[in-house]
Amino acid sequence: MKSTPKGPGTPARAASTNHPRAGRPAPTAARARNSRAAQEFFSGIVSEMRRVTWPTREEWVAATILTIVLVVGVGVFTYVVDLAFGAIFSFLTGGAR
Repeated sequence: MKSTPKGPGTPARAASTNHPRAGRPAPTAARARNSRAAQEFFSGIVSEMRRVTWPTREEWVAATILTIVLVVGVGVFTYVVDLAFGAIFSFLTGGAR
């Protein structure tokens, strides 16, 4: 239900301290605090990225080749196992699909 004023000129709700912004810092202070936190976060990222030991070109190439060989190997293995299971189930079911 809506609250109604008690008399003419009386607001329906009196101003109270339950206002959504009551007790909060001013928006500019919060914005400044968030800005400082963001600057610290990104400077921390830059600092950590400077400590990273990046691989050489030869290491990149070797890792890439190894990855490709492993993916192809797993694919061939999966294909062979699929053929084997298909032959086994075909034998057990008498060739019916």
